[in-house]
Amino acid sequence: MASSFSITDLVDYVDLDKKSLLISAGSIIFNPLFWNIVARQEYHNKILTRLFGGNNYTACYALAITIFSLGLVRDSLFKAALEDQPSHPLLTTLFSQVAGYALFASGMVLVVSSTWRLGITGTFLGDYCGILMDEMVTGFPFNVTSAPMYWGSTMSFLGTSLAYGKPAGIALTLLVLVVYVVALRYEDPFTAGIYAKRERERAAAKEGKKQK
Repeated sequence: MASSFSITDLVDYVDLDKKSLLISAGSIIFNPLFWNIVARQEYHNKILTRLFGGNNYTACYALAITIFSLGLVRDSLFKAALEDQPSHPLLTTLFSQVAGYALFASGMVLVVSSTWRLGITGTFLGDYCGILMDEMVTGFPFNVTSAPMYWGSTMSFLGTSLAYGKPAGIALTLLVLVVYVVALRYEDPFTAGIYAKRERERAAAKEGKKQK
């Protein structure tokens, strides 16, 4: 009888007794929680700008380095968790391996290209530091998805899980997806509000000039 893959198989091949799995899950949850809390504190109270002597660009670069470093730690913990988990036979086939590498490569294209288009300050929450972009970026990869960094990262997690042949990786990828969806529900309206405020201030300034 041919083998099949089901949710039951996924659960059976996830070893919850491994601490590395829980540590990886904690890191996945922690990272966006951290940068959202810190970035909002910066926006409202300028804690980073004050820490760096009033230079909001230095504050943004410091935040970027911190977020990037936490991302490297998260990825390292994720791979360590996968190495402690059992592989499923159907995820070690040539098809699964090819699909995994293709997903990883596609995800990295979205991540790298979005960083290239936005720059460091645009990628790493510069708008929370008062560094706003002149206009919205609409070219690739933003003509594919409005959040290429998040979806590309999710694809890379899934691709890595398939390449390793680990159902536990797929479970962690689902956690990544949930965390990013929740983050976007908070980030998108807040960021839109920042730019809307700038437009109101610009409109008020123009009106003020007309009245003089």
